[in-house]
Amino acid sequence: MKAYHQKFNEFIEIARKLNGIGITPLLMGSVGLEVVTEKSWDAQDLDIHVPGDKRGWEVPPETSIHNWNEIVNIMNSMKYRLIDLHEHEFSKDGLSVEFGIIDTLPDFAGVRLEDLEMHRKGEVKYYLLSPEQYLRVYEASSKDSYRADQNNHKDMGKIEYLKNQINN
Repeated sequence: MKAYHQKFNEFIEIARKLNGIGITPLLMGSVGLEVVTEKSWDAQDLDIHVPGDKRGWEVPPETSIHNWNEIVNIMNSMKYRLIDLHEHEFSKDGLSVEFGIIDTLPDFAGVRLEDLEMHRKGEVKYYLLSPEQYLRVYEASSKDSYRADQNNHKDMGKIEYLKNQINN
């Protein structure tokens, strides 16, 4: 079993509950990239994007994500605890789950929401980025000095891999 499967299965359980309140989440980050490329990127956490205010960080964290209180209730019901409101980060058994705002993608990385591809696992609906969309996101992220410092520039390997895959 591939390493990302356990995290992906946890994402599917969270997505199932989000679908129940009318949210179709986007699986971002390394777990999403692992699903798309079928290659391990040593994913450490789950990054899930949901609808919110497209101004992102300019808005107070408790109001920037739509249905935030319902999302908190879902995560609490799954035994996660909120550990960082600013990052919208939850934790359970060593797994960190962070929520981002899907509506920031067009301005941040030029990824149009209407171009996102919907996927299904059973009755659960979710979005995944294409390799080209991932490339745009990682290139935009690499220009963010905070992210570059936090990730020790490991995104550069993802960028090179994606460029090679897209060009071949």
